[in-house]
Amino acid sequence: MGIMGFMRDRMGKIIAFLIGFALLAFIIGEVLRSGGSFFRDDRNELGDVSGEKVAYDEFAKKVDQNSAQFRQQSGQGNLTPQITSYIQETTWNQMISQLILKKEVERLGLVIGDDEAKSMVSGDSPNPQIVQAFGDPKTGQLDRGKLNTFLNNLNASKADDPLRQQWSDFVTQMIEAKLSEKYVSLVTNGLYVNSLEAKDDYEAKNKLANFKYVVLNYASIPDSKVTVTDDDYQSYYDEHKNEFKNQQETRTFDYVSFNASPSAADSAAIKAQADKLLISFKATKDDSTFVQINAETKAPLVYVHKGRLEPKLDSVMFTEGNGFVYGPYLSGNSYKIAKLVDSRFEPDSVKARHILIDDKTIGLDKAMAKADSLKKLIEGGKSFAELANMFSVDKNSAVKGGDLGTFGRGAMIPVFEDAVFSGKKGDLKIVASQFGVHLIEIEEQKGSSKVVKVAVVDVPLKASSQTQTTVYSKAQGFLGNLTKDNFDAEAKKEGVQKKTATDVNGVAASLPGIASAREIVRWAFNAQTGDFSDKVYISDDQYIVAQLVIIKKKGILPLDAVKKQIEPLVKNKVKAKTLTDKLQSALNGASNIDQVAQKAGATATPIENIVFANPVIPGSSAEYKVIGTVFGSQPNKLSKPIEGQQGVYVFVLNSFTNPPALTNAVREKQQLGQAILQRADAQIFEALRDKANIKDFRVKFL
Repeated sequence: MGIMGFMRDRMGKIIAFLIGFALLAFIIGEVLRSGGSFFRDDRNELGDVSGEKVAYDEFAKKVDQNSAQFRQQSGQGNLTPQITSYIQETTWNQMISQLILKKEVERLGLVIGDDEAKSMVSGDSPNPQIVQAFGDPKTGQLDRGKLNTFLNNLNASKADDPLRQQWSDFVTQMIEAKLSEKYVSLVTNGLYVNSLEAKDDYEAKNKLANFKYVVLNYASIPDSKVTVTDDDYQSYYDEHKNEFKNQQETRTFDYVSFNASPSAADSAAIKAQADKLLISFKATKDDSTFVQINAETKAPLVYVHKGRLEPKLDSVMFTEGNGFVYGPYLSGNSYKIAKLVDSRFEPDSVKARHILIDDKTIGLDKAMAKADSLKKLIEGGKSFAELANMFSVDKNSAVKGGDLGTFGRGAMIPVFEDAVFSGKKGDLKIVASQFGVHLIEIEEQKGSSKVVKVAVVDVPLKASSQTQTTVYSKAQGFLGNLTKDNFDAEAKKEGVQKKTATDVNGVAASLPGIASAREIVRWAFNAQTGDFSDKVYISDDQYIVAQLVIIKKKGILPLDAVKKQIEPLVKNKVKAKTLTDKLQSALNGASNIDQVAQKAGATATPIENIVFANPVIPGSSAEYKVIGTVFGSQPNKLSKPIEGQQGVYVFVLNSFTNPPALTNAVREKQQLGQAILQRADAQIFEALRDKANIKDFRVKFL
């Protein structure tokens, strides 16, 4: 279950698994799980991977599971559109990687046999996940006693015991990860660095070039002096066509937003509402209920240390007496009132262990009675650790005798924290939470400092219905006045700034300045170039009108779609012709680089100790073509004009400084091979993904 693991440091690890891992993490952990049947109805088809359907039902189920787990681990009741979008994207990539690798594993006939699977659990070299779950924290080695006790209890459990399914999922995940490791090993074992490659790499990093160059920068010719023809665009496009491959379909649209933020009158009305609440807040005896009824943010009342409150409260609440009320004060987009409910001194940290009893199956009363019976057994001399291993449904801690380690305030759920921080060493306490009934033993307490419990009621600043109606009418009027080509003029007339959402994909959840953008993105993917939005779209206090300007299909983009993007580069290409002619003229009759510089009206710049592996000209930028040509040149010979990134160059190579002869090719091969292996995992997946025919229909569903 990992329930209490969340309540401390495991929380960050689980969130990182859901949100922070790159696609490769899913390759390792989730190779084959998506092998179930799919619905054939196209209305349920979220995507297609080389002919195998990705069902929306299955995707939605996984998203719900990941979202629920994130809420549980983070304590967030509502997920922001950005977090929701990220979970959806992560889940999609997970399912895609599963299908791609499943096909490869099946094609190659890779399997994990029964003996190998058994060895992963209880063999001489058990899987690291088994060691982590059943290991001795002090030695880091597998505690076979713990493992055997767990397996015996598992075998003795009922067929419908949830623990059986949890263990089955755990073993399946290990097997899937092992299959993935086998596949990756098959590929990476074929990677090899020979002696010639090692020598080339050594020289690329250590051979030094000393040369002198002249450059005529593209910026020396104003853009206004350059005439670019259609042939120029076509020529550049043809030479760089593969650079314009669009990995997924996108839309670009212009939009304006009319802000329905609260007016001065709205703000005054909210302040008056907060003033009225202040009187009732001072008088109430039930602060928790008052917060739940009247606050917009219904946060539980918990004890916190100094530094954990917002600055305005932190400076006063630790010096005032219980019942002190502060506010109303403006904080962000809300008026707030804060009340000091209680203050006390308590330990800085607590070491505790627990036995968690599931109250969902047997009911709260029976769970409490069971906890009380276990408490009496422990008070009578029974081992807490043995009982935890036998009865606790929190198996992550149960295998460690219920041990939760040492933790401070904020690591656990409030009801659990209140129990362990208000008790004393040796206490056995029973509390109920959303996870079940906990029998807790306080093993140790350290330190002491003041904590406070503060109730906060927030009244958000919201625009009144009158303000919203006025702004909406203004946006509706703007939309009604639009034609195909007057968007800019109307925006200027209304005094609103036109913004551009560039290359938006079909699952984008937000746009600059717009937190919730799914509706307008869906519109964009059903519109045609030049269309303006079919209605005024609303996101929080923003009323939005848009016009679709560019559609980019998946695949190689046509010239028209990239023409604006490549315009500066095409202009540089045209400028290069003029600058090349100028330098070629300067080369005629010149015997050294200084004469070329003088004739071209430029400066000859010396440069030393440049390596091929780092082709950067100091004060400029990476010049791959120029540096590459330098290392292929003969000393004391003027080069031809070379088109670089910043301008057109002519150089003369003065000398090379060769490194000592490579005496340890083995070490060089190992270093280069290690660098290749570090990139291999990600590149393997990218190669498989590029090869797979992936169709993405998510815009229809999300």
